[in-house]
Amino acid sequence: MKKKMAKLFMASSLVAGILAGCSGANSSSGSGSDNSKSIKVGVNLELSGGVASYGESLLDGINIAVDEINKKGGVDGKKIEMVKVDNKSDAAEATNGAVKLSSQDHVTAIIGAATSGDTLAQAQIANDTKTVLLTPSGTAPNVTVDDKGKLNEFVFRTSFIDPFQGTVAANFAAQKLKVKNAAIFADSSSDYAKGLSASFKKTFEADGGKVIAEDAYVAKDTDFRSQLTRIKAKKPEFIFIPGYYEEVGLIIKQARELGITVPFMGADGWDSPKLIEIAGKDALNNTYITNHYSSEDPDKKIQDFVTLFKDKNKGESPNAFNALGYDTVYMLADAIKRAGSTDSTKIKDELAKTKDLSLVTGIVSIDKNHNPIKSATILEYKDGKQVFNTKINP
Repeated sequence: MKKKMAKLFMASSLVAGILAGCSGANSSSGSGSDNSKSIKVGVNLELSGGVASYGESLLDGINIAVDEINKKGGVDGKKIEMVKVDNKSDAAEATNGAVKLSSQDHVTAIIGAATSGDTLAQAQIANDTKTVLLTPSGTAPNVTVDDKGKLNEFVFRTSFIDPFQGTVAANFAAQKLKVKNAAIFADSSSDYAKGLSASFKKTFEADGGKVIAEDAYVAKDTDFRSQLTRIKAKKPEFIFIPGYYEEVGLIIKQARELGITVPFMGADGWDSPKLIEIAGKDALNNTYITNHYSSEDPDKKIQDFVTLFKDKNKGESPNAFNALGYDTVYMLADAIKRAGSTDSTKIKDELAKTKDLSLVTGIVSIDKNHNPIKSATILEYKDGKQVFNTKINP
């Protein structure tokens, strides 16, 4: 804890120093320049560390979109030039990366991070330097609107928010699976897990269900047997685990070893190929997640993307993070084109006006809080594969 606080203090000091030296540099026109022959876009992702699987998947989708756009002539005749930094799945590193990209590289916009915490670490930098920050998958509500209710003017997202996921999961459990009681097992150190848990519980109980057990773990824990034993003793019909794949894989594996056979459900934090490696394909049977899309959805736009991705990745199907990375580039490109400029303030204004934009993960309109209004997908794990179950509209 002390080490982490020291790193954050160092990052804050660096931010203050650099921003003081760059005060007013982007106050009128943002980070971009209309005179340049390319559009510099920063990419600040978790390419190593605890959730590197998310960042790597997002980057795969981003690369495909950028290549596709550039081959078609770019945006208004300008090619997209990516400037990448690895935030190492660490908030302080994400802050440092945002400072570098906005105040040294003078990018037009930053794509990233994958997680809410690493995105929040960049939000103040984005606002201070007037640099658009567009997270593909940061789902916590306070990414775009802070805890005091103030809008982060330059921060947007491509993904839906946690309360929507929690609501969808609760309705699915109560209405589709017909369960009457449930347990919640969440990471007590994660705002992501707390937000999902709260919205799940509120909606599930409003549907007539009852949450009969709530227990907690902390990120990086590896033995969950004592908590699972307590939960098992309460005899829930369903268990909601709003966590990330590293812990969730072990939780599911250990739960099945303890003889817990009820359905489990989570959210987009489960979505990594490594989940199957950790939990085992048999243990994941009878589990579900809310997610941003399914590669099995018959929608033509989705299937065109799946074919494109497979052609570039030796037949591998794209996951939701691949799709969100791809969509984020197209959402940004659309705003730049409508702005007719690489001026970050103008791009910010056009992002806020986005309406009925057709993307792989849905038809998107941006609301007053810079969140997309879009559909959610329910996926089921069957023998180690994600299977499309249903799509839920907002």
